[in-house]
Amino acid sequence: MGVSRITDPDDSMYWGYRPSLSTNIAFAVLFALSMIAFMIQGIAGKRWLGFTIAMSSGCAVEVVGYIGRILAHDGLGSQDPFLLQIICLTIGPAFLAAGIYLCLSRIVTTVGPEHSRLKPLSYPRIFIPCDCISLVLQAAGGGMASIATINGRNPERGNNVMIAGLAFQVATLLFFILLASDFAWRTCRRQNNFGQTAVEHQRAKLRSSWSFKAFLGTLSLSTLLIFTRCVFRVAELSEGWGGHLAITQKYFIGLEGAVIIVAVILLNICHPGFCFKDAQPSKRRESAHNHGDESRTELVDIGVASDERRGRVLEEIEKEGCD
Repeated sequence: MGVSRITDPDDSMYWGYRPSLSTNIAFAVLFALSMIAFMIQGIAGKRWLGFTIAMSSGCAVEVVGYIGRILAHDGLGSQDPFLLQIICLTIGPAFLAAGIYLCLSRIVTTVGPEHSRLKPLSYPRIFIPCDCISLVLQAAGGGMASIATINGRNPERGNNVMIAGLAFQVATLLFFILLASDFAWRTCRRQNNFGQTAVEHQRAKLRSSWSFKAFLGTLSLSTLLIFTRCVFRVAELSEGWGGHLAITQKYFIGLEGAVIIVAVILLNICHPGFCFKDAQPSKRRESAHNHGDESRTELVDIGVASDERRGRVLEEIEKEGCD
């Protein structure tokens, strides 16, 4: 990996090792290619705009961060590359987490909002603001630490703000994982009741498709990988810049770079725009006519291509049932 300890006391002010040139170039290239892939997939599919923006932004920030590490290879005593990679690589995964939050909203709408403890649109409305708070804290902490370092002061206060932002992100991700797991459990528990109406048949068809199953698997794994990375960064910053985790490059490569690029590549391969193809609008089915439910027949026509309209129809059905 090109890992080497530094021996110059002046250089040790920022680094406990010489950043691997080949490894950081590889990460920068992979994130750049992933960013381009997300943009192409978003344009080609003409949907998932929010997901495309979030993932592309996250990849772009990661590229800038690894450029900082590349520059630091031959400039260990320079402040700018060190601060660039600290800020960018700290806040980058927050954008990726936002993309994942948007995916769960679409999954709930597609599989069955009745199995979720929250309404589909509540997921982005709750978790995106939380992600923004985390992002602001991390960016502010990084800025405070940068200013303190440049002025020769102790950057501990800025570091603590960054830790608070990362810890908040960990708590947000954990809550998200719990809600997603609860939704999956409630859906599986009731799946024996599906298949009686046209709408339920459409949901069952989507759930049984290999592409949708692959997407769920990759989304779950990507979420756990980002969560693992956030826990690592909290532990790393808690020890300080001179701690064992911070000055050992193999931990950064494995628990920062590797886990995040794997999560990104998985979501590139199993992009939601392609994995939701089986949920496209379908023709009016005869089974819906047999049930004599015009509202549910309309749902089949709408499909997942228009989630908000589908959600409104479901709410109308529920209100009619209550009346």
